[in-house]
Amino acid sequence: MNNFFTPSDPLDEIITETMPEKKVLKTKQILTGWTNIVIEVTTDQGAYFFRFPRNPFWSRMIIKDAAVCNFVDGKTSYYTPQMKLCYDKDGRPFSVHQKIEGYTLGDRIYHLSHTALTGAAYDVAKFIKELSGIDLRGAPKEVQFPLSKFLHELDYEHYNKHIDADHKYIKATEEAKLVHGDLNLGNILLDENDKVIGVIDFCFAGTGNPNMDVARMVSRPAPKEFEKAFLSYFDNTSEITRMKKAWKDIDNGYAEHIREHFPEINLNQL
Repeated sequence: MNNFFTPSDPLDEIITETMPEKKVLKTKQILTGWTNIVIEVTTDQGAYFFRFPRNPFWSRMIIKDAAVCNFVDGKTSYYTPQMKLCYDKDGRPFSVHQKIEGYTLGDRIYHLSHTALTGAAYDVAKFIKELSGIDLRGAPKEVQFPLSKFLHELDYEHYNKHIDADHKYIKATEEAKLVHGDLNLGNILLDENDKVIGVIDFCFAGTGNPNMDVARMVSRPAPKEFEKAFLSYFDNTSEITRMKKAWKDIDNGYAEHIREHFPEINLNQL
């Protein structure tokens, strides 16, 4: 029996069984989910996101995702998901968390005013610094999983073919600090006033160099005004530039993998 899920699995049935006290009104698959089959579930008691891992690698990582989310909860100035880790009757892990209402920065970034754009840059920089400043003494072992180890395994064991992602440099520069690992525009939430309120999706998270989060933020297209304001909060431009190149290589490798195996996934965010 596989320890991961496919679209042919009875996901609606699993969702209903997971929330017997709630009435499911509507389900909608989010087609931008790379690592998991992501389903938004509207109930009579609010909206929730279910994440069902697509393969054995992500089944292991969703356990880490839940551990990091629950460890980080309340330790920064921003909302982060309170994650519930669940298992179906066959022992396959999946996660559930209540929806944080808002818009992604990716959805709004080309429509923001100058004030909102520079404000978002400040908030994302603040989040990185707060996250990397969390005391990791006593943290669960899943939280202390090195980002370099995660990325190396993702590349060498998960991709169809190895890519040049500068793994030696990532490992050589890592620190014993908590990083998000996938801090991109789609994982940052804004409220109706275009103010950053939360950060989601900690599947890549672990210990590493905070500049990996900085580089991740600027490794995909964004307005130059945002990038300039954001980078003004950080030093070591050469390190960030090299890490940015590594992230671009990782994205390209994963996009190739997705196009071959999961053509239904929307890759427009690249």
